[in-house]
Amino acid sequence: MEKKIINTNNAPAPIGPYNQAVMVNNMLFISGQIALNPQDGTLYQGDDIATETKLVMENLKAILNEAGMDFNHIIKSTIFLMDMGQFVTVNEVYGSYFSNYFPARETVQVAGLPKGVRVEISMIASK
Repeated sequence: MEKKIINTNNAPAPIGPYNQAVMVNNMLFISGQIALNPQDGTLYQGDDIATETKLVMENLKAILNEAGMDFNHIIKSTIFLMDMGQFVTVNEVYGSYFSNYFPARETVQVAGLPKGVRVEISMIASK
């Protein structure tokens, strides 16, 4: 089994003992991303869930790019929400990153997320 660590300065550095992503053979496992600014590590503090979700998706995009992939390579994603009442807005932003190919997915409401964020998304991709 070939395992390669994927890290980029264009996505936030991990805030714990994990990597941004791990490539195993042709599969990429991306750690959950939150709305952290990759340049200075600041957390998005606004009230706009659409903006927060867009920042999360941009961080995921940066990791995919580092691995030589894009959103067409995503086969599975998980969305964690603090409030399922924000699902429609998060789903709209999330969906705008895909063309005709949508991955398998689940969306779950959770009791808490790192740094008090309202959305976290993880993904699995394949070449």
